[in-house]
Amino acid sequence: MPALKEISETLIRENIARAIADVFKTMLGREVALCPATEQGNVEWPPIPTPKSDPTPQVVGTVGFIGDINGLIYFYLPVDLARLCTSHLLGMTGAEVDEAGDEVINDAIGELTNMSVGSFKNGLCDAGYPCKLTIPSILRGSNFCVEPISSAERYIYRFTCGEHRVVTDILLKGGD
Repeated sequence: MPALKEISETLIRENIARAIADVFKTMLGREVALCPATEQGNVEWPPIPTPKSDPTPQVVGTVGFIGDINGLIYFYLPVDLARLCTSHLLGMTGAEVDEAGDEVINDAIGELTNMSVGSFKNGLCDAGYPCKLTIPSILRGSNFCVEPISSAERYIYRFTCGEHRVVTDILLKGGD
């Protein structure tokens, strides 16, 4: 069974960058770019720093994968970008999305997360780390903290989508 230490940061970064860019381009007709290394910062929490006086609400999709490598990917979008993505993905106007409520946004972001993590997982499988996806779930809020267990490796990547910032928080642990 491959060890987590054998997976390079380059493999992780290239796979998540490709997955996010492909899904946004194909499903939303939007360009997403990985921020330069100088803008990536470190892996300390929070991945999206916001002043406590003006927290930005987030919609966070998460999907896990299990197999030779286990992990979770949290996919952070500001609420206004999540709303735009939902509108485009479902062919709805902003007013229709608002009328449908948070549940439709949760479903759309869950599906975008599932597609993105699925593409990332396929890259891991192609590199010799077979694994399967778990079901997606959604977190909503601001100024919250997801803390990994101490044995997990954490990789945070920041992307731009127009004027918006999209963040992926990847937690990995070798399979048992």
